[in-house]
Amino acid sequence: MSSTLSDESFQAVVRLFQNISGIRLADSKRSLVEGRLHKLAQHLGVSRLDDYVDRLLDERDPAEIVRVVDKLTTNETYFFREPQHFEFLARLAESHTGSEPFRVWSAASSSGEEAYSIAMLLAEKLGPTGWEVIGTDLSTVMVDTARRAVYPMERARHVPREYLKRHCLRGHGDQEGRLLISRALRQNVHFENANLMEALPSLGIFDVIFLRNVLIYFDNPAKEAIVNRVAPLLKPQGYLFTGHAESLSNLAIQLRSVRSAVYAR
Repeated sequence: MSSTLSDESFQAVVRLFQNISGIRLADSKRSLVEGRLHKLAQHLGVSRLDDYVDRLLDERDPAEIVRVVDKLTTNETYFFREPQHFEFLARLAESHTGSEPFRVWSAASSSGEEAYSIAMLLAEKLGPTGWEVIGTDLSTVMVDTARRAVYPMERARHVPREYLKRHCLRGHGDQEGRLLISRALRQNVHFENANLMEALPSLGIFDVIFLRNVLIYFDNPAKEAIVNRVAPLLKPQGYLFTGHAESLSNLAIQLRSVRSAVYAR
């Protein structure tokens, strides 16, 4: 099987993916694209990657296009990534007053580790009720993975031991080396598909939005569009968290910087 793409086929995939996701794949991602499309082509019994791309573009099968997008957006993460945000979130939760639930949106939730990290912290600070976490992602595969809530133990290396005891179940037998998020925690965490480059589903408004490690893939006009689509879902004086390698400077947005990678409405 030919596992390489011609320049023409690679650029066709780049354009297709950008039109759907808003993300432009760099030339340096070519081997990653070839590796992930190789598996899809094998599944269909297509021997050449160029032939697979031709078939994809000719037939425009929505299900196959979704599979391509899923493959190209898959990424691995872990629990309690960038802990400074969780320290700040803890203080916000502790100071929360009023009868409205404390709501947090994990806007690029990948396979769910970020959303469940948020949920563990809120359960510790606010108890079993009075809060809600929404996770959204472009990838249907990632959303399904998040809903299953089963993870390799190595991704939990930054989870406090007491959190693991209270909110996770250790796998045994054929699930050895894996963990399951507890049912009590999962009942306040909900996942659905959303493309940040398009109109968002009805999600309500939030005290905090995590928009971390996704803007880095977009150019400034796209970043500005995403932030201005997301920010109105913050409550007055709500907070937006970005990745520490990401900057919103020089963007026309209605947010002000309050600390590193934290913005207020």
